[in-house]
Amino acid sequence: MEITAFTDASFPWLTLLVALPAVAGALVGLVPALRRRGRQIALGVSVVELALVIVAAAAAFDWSQASTYQMVESARWIPQIGVSWALGVNALGLVMIILAAALVPLVLLAGWKDDADSPGDAGAYSALVLLLETFMIVIFGAFDIVLFYIAFEGMLIPLYFMIGRYGVGDPEVRRHAAIKFLLYSLAGGLAMLGGLVAFAAYAPDTAPGETLFRLDTASQVAPGFGSGLQMGIFVSFLIAFAIKAPMVPVHTWLPDTAAVSRPGTSTLLVGVLDKIGTFGMITLCLRLFPDAAVSAKWVLCALAVLSILWGGLAAIGQKDVMRLVSYTSVSHFGFMVLGIFIGSSVALTGAMFYMVAHGVSIAALFLISGFLTERGGSRQIADYRGMQRVTPLIAGTWLVAGLASIALPGLSGFVPEFLVLMGTYKVNVLLAVLAVLGVVVAALYILLPYQKIFTGPKKPGVDALPDMDGREKLVATPLIAAMAVLGIWSAPLVGSLTPVAEEAAAAVETPAVAQAEPVASHAGAALVGDGTIVDAQSAGTQAGAGEGSTK
Repeated sequence: MEITAFTDASFPWLTLLVALPAVAGALVGLVPALRRRGRQIALGVSVVELALVIVAAAAAFDWSQASTYQMVESARWIPQIGVSWALGVNALGLVMIILAAALVPLVLLAGWKDDADSPGDAGAYSALVLLLETFMIVIFGAFDIVLFYIAFEGMLIPLYFMIGRYGVGDPEVRRHAAIKFLLYSLAGGLAMLGGLVAFAAYAPDTAPGETLFRLDTASQVAPGFGSGLQMGIFVSFLIAFAIKAPMVPVHTWLPDTAAVSRPGTSTLLVGVLDKIGTFGMITLCLRLFPDAAVSAKWVLCALAVLSILWGGLAAIGQKDVMRLVSYTSVSHFGFMVLGIFIGSSVALTGAMFYMVAHGVSIAALFLISGFLTERGGSRQIADYRGMQRVTPLIAGTWLVAGLASIALPGLSGFVPEFLVLMGTYKVNVLLAVLAVLGVVVAALYILLPYQKIFTGPKKPGVDALPDMDGREKLVATPLIAAMAVLGIWSAPLVGSLTPVAEEAAAAVETPAVAQAEPVASHAGAALVGDGTIVDAQSAGTQAGAGEGSTK
């Protein structure tokens, strides 16, 4: 499926967005005087980065052409093997960059008291966060597959230290979790590297060698491979993305990692970086190898439903609140993968929306859970009871975030989950019914822990625990507001992602389903938060103008 791009950007927005946190992170990490002020510097840089992302999205991206790669920059890097410094985004990539840039300052602000007695450690951790932001921008903005791979592997370096060196709890347990995370990720990266080598080795001699791995060139080369080679490269990429997503049965690294990570680390890892798995499935697996995606469709959809149910049931049985939240994400990623591969542009639109909505709600769950456990000194659910009477703001915001994650109408999770289920139902009723069971399980894994932690008589010794302070309210408020806005006024985001989903799903969508779907046709429609339908093209245009209407 050929990928198109606008002409090169007149201003290197994406390179600027990569360079700012990279330079700042390196300076904070290497210069002792700056490291002692690292938290303040990192927070300031992350706020400037967010402002630049917003300006770029408003001024340099044409939202009426959301499916086309824009802001494209390309420079020769290693022409002998076809690698270039190429950056460019469609609406999905840009939305994920916005999500990453928005969460980084909240993570830094939420962890402001961490290492308060050691400014050097606080600065070092903040430097790692900035370096991680750099890799996030590169990954979601990469227009070259090898550049994507380099950032995919490079992000492991700051994450390893954020988990093993700056985690919580027993140092030996932290190191074990960090090594497990690293080994899983390296295994996936090794598989992907094999696919890249095969892609280069079997590319026809007529292919433009210097830009072989650019997405526009790769999309022209990939269809010429035989079906066996296409499937081999598809599987090699899929292994890496399934581990990152994470899908059952390669998910076990996530709860172990979340149990020993700071809430901010888990927020960036699960809220943004794990979306690399689903982003890669859409951008590389689906777009470059649609025939292989069709052949593997039912296996992947079955694994997705298994992830939905297994993740939900495992979450119910957790005693550690951070492990609980991480297992809920395994279930949510199952919905995303189901939407990606079921062969419905409606479901694919829902999966893309889900990536954003989950990023917001899971960030709130991790960070607010962190506020609670910081006060109580324990992550064990059994150590809390009746906290609603002691910390009503923490209780209320945790509940709102939980309800958003289980798709309560009016909050961010409802529209994407509804779209995934609706698109799946039109393709396969059985898979849709099984996925709906995951919605029922979700209510249990959120409401039961809420009941244990926040309701009932107060646990002895908790009376003196304070509720949210001003800094924590400043962190929670934009997350709660985002959940409400995405739930009530979803037309701009759905309208912007619909053309991307239509183009990505065109080669794998069942013809009868495509004709019947009310969303994601070129004449198109987009679902709004209240369940009404608006024209997709106008919704996408309105999103770029900052306006939206409900008909």
